[in-house]
Amino acid sequence: MDARVLRARVSVKYAFIEAHRAEFSVRSMCRVLAVHFSGFYAWLKEPLSQRALEDARQTELIQQAWTDSGRVYGYRKLTYDLRDQGETCSENRVARLASLAGISAQIGYRRRPGRYGGKPAVVADNTLDRQFEVDAPDRVWVTDITYIRTHEGWSYLAAVIDLFSRRVVGWSMQSRMTTDLALQALLAAVWRRKPKHRVLIHSDQGSQFTSTEWQSFLGKHNLDASMSRRANCHHNAVAESFFHLLKRERIRRQTYLTCEAARQDVFDYIEMFYNPNREHTNNGMLSPIDYETEQTKVNEAGV
Repeated sequence: MDARVLRARVSVKYAFIEAHRAEFSVRSMCRVLAVHFSGFYAWLKEPLSQRALEDARQTELIQQAWTDSGRVYGYRKLTYDLRDQGETCSENRVARLASLAGISAQIGYRRRPGRYGGKPAVVADNTLDRQFEVDAPDRVWVTDITYIRTHEGWSYLAAVIDLFSRRVVGWSMQSRMTTDLALQALLAAVWRRKPKHRVLIHSDQGSQFTSTEWQSFLGKHNLDASMSRRANCHHNAVAESFFHLLKRERIRRQTYLTCEAARQDVFDYIEMFYNPNREHTNNGMLSPIDYETEQTKVNEAGV
């Protein structure tokens, strides 16, 4: 490995140790990070450049975003997350800092060969193709899954969002990331909205959305599938944006002892704040519910 890269990687580790000296012993952190404590103290005597300080600060943000994702985000989604927090950064910069910190995406895991192997069961075309502006409710929904950390372990949130108003029309939380998690969120959306025409439902190519159970549900409820291409978070940017808002405005401000406590707080955020009250730039600074109400009045007046 290039000597400059090695020095940069060690500097990131030293910066992490310095930032957490009040929480953990220096020797313990040095042992875990595989650096010598004498090197750390020598590093402390040398003033850091502004660039190095900024690298250390953004590395902390990258580490937090990666942890909040269940340690599965790659540098593209991490870049999106940092930009959503108001950070100025390029994908190349995030990729470099993430690599130095030992952060990488979870791109899959080994499974025994058999009926579970091979390609996804059903992959739909990307019919949506990033056309996020919709002129009527219940024409296009997007769905995705995110991770929420609790002291009991990970909790998983599936959400269904109407592109017309950015309203969360269905959601579900469970302790396992299964097809049922996604189906329960979609069932809630169908039950709440009762669409009278076909709805396009856009997702990624996760196993929950390519399963035969998911496809069967779509067929029975007048829904058409659209799927993002692999490794491109921008194709489902609206769902990603909602999850970033949820984590920035609520999840990262809380510590959840139980999965039930997390579920109750997510309910409060979605049903009591986001849908009825949170102003949204896409809606002319109206909340999703207020925007739908306003548009209904405009349509009725035009009839």
